[in-house]
Amino acid sequence: MSARDEIDDSSAPLIEHLAELRTRLIRSVAAFIVGMIICFTVATPIFNFLTEPLCQVLAQRGQDCDLIFISPQEGFFVAIKVSLLGGLFLAFPVIAAQMWRFVAPGLYKSERGAFLPFLLASPFMFILGAAFAFYVVTPLAYDFFLGFQQFGDTGQAVTPNVGAPLSVVFQGSAQEYLNLTIKFIVSFGLCFQLPVLLTLMGKAGLVSARGLADMRKYAVVGILVLAALVTPPDVITQLILFVVVYGLYEISIFLVRRVERKRTEELRAEGILDEDEDLYDFDAPEEDEPQDETKRP
Repeated sequence: MSARDEIDDSSAPLIEHLAELRTRLIRSVAAFIVGMIICFTVATPIFNFLTEPLCQVLAQRGQDCDLIFISPQEGFFVAIKVSLLGGLFLAFPVIAAQMWRFVAPGLYKSERGAFLPFLLASPFMFILGAAFAFYVVTPLAYDFFLGFQQFGDTGQAVTPNVGAPLSVVFQGSAQEYLNLTIKFIVSFGLCFQLPVLLTLMGKAGLVSARGLADMRKYAVVGILVLAALVTPPDVITQLILFVVVYGLYEISIFLVRRVERKRTEELRAEGILDEDEDLYDFDAPEEDEPQDETKRP
């Protein structure tokens, strides 16, 4: 066989993979566009649903839930953003299925069985994080922000004459409110992916429970920086995000340790490891724990 024939034989599978990838991408984009069109037709009910946290806080303060457009085109862009978010949500099952069908043929049966649970857990954890942000974090954040309003004697805005009480009340932009709410939802949804990501990396042997435990102090600093970047500048929201993400980090260590113990048991069952031999050092003290001097020879 000539060198050109070998090149032609090796290029054929690559061309087939690229053609299949193109097909999967086209189907994913088509599903997203269909979902976006559907959500655009019901953009107003979706937006009204997204304003529920703000309206509840305003109702508790005896205020009307009114948002304004500060530019002629703002209403259109609000509908587009709602459509993008809703279209991605509706199309995600199709996108995930297309990704799986493209990747699965290249995996062994055992690898497919190991990877599929993570593919199913990822959207569940994102929805869980988004729900936590929408129903817990967002109302607390808006209650904090609206606490800086200032009312006059009558509770209505007045012209600030000499000695007259000044009113500074909320008149929110619909687009700004939507941007902030989406930021909350996406940020917490992505943060809730941490156990899925670290457990998958642990199953692939890229991280270990021992290494994650030793990196706790660096993780705390990183999570604090993350909380400062992805949340508004209020202590309550940043503290909630820190507590949640650090809790997810500890859960990730537990899940990775379970993966390591299961792998060790499988290797023992196959006879690769002895009964008293460990693939991982489970009983070693953590980096910050003092060594027991009495156990030294």
